[in-house]
Amino acid sequence: MFIGEFQHNIDDKGRLAVPSKFRSKLSEGAVVTRGLDNCLFLYTKEEWQKMAEKLSNLPVSQSGARAFSRLMLAGAMEVDIDKQGRVILPAYLREYAGIKKEVVVAGLYSRIEIWSGEKWSNYKKETEKDSNEIAEQLGNLGI
Repeated sequence: MFIGEFQHNIDDKGRLAVPSKFRSKLSEGAVVTRGLDNCLFLYTKEEWQKMAEKLSNLPVSQSGARAFSRLMLAGAMEVDIDKQGRVILPAYLREYAGIKKEVVVAGLYSRIEIWSGEKWSNYKKETEKDSNEIAEQLGNLGI
């Protein structure tokens, strides 16, 4: 389980130091891909397999399903953690997420989200402002 919010920096080679509490869960390798809201999603290989299976079962006849599958699958890249606990984020994914230097790594149970520090700050402000409305909507879902 991934939980918590951590601030890090990307080095000149596109390497991100994974928070130490997440490293053991990613020791067998991981998959990074385009996420929603212009962030990146980082999955363990096991969780990625589950997600990829679900995506591959979406109806190819529906344009939204095709678009979402392309976003997630075509953008995916396997990554390994080096001896210093870093992963290399490919340039095309850093560009997609607007990641330059400052990064926020957020644990969201079965995945990790990687955000540009600036985009995370803006997103968080907007979400916190709307938190009561969001809570009401989720109440309808049984949460």
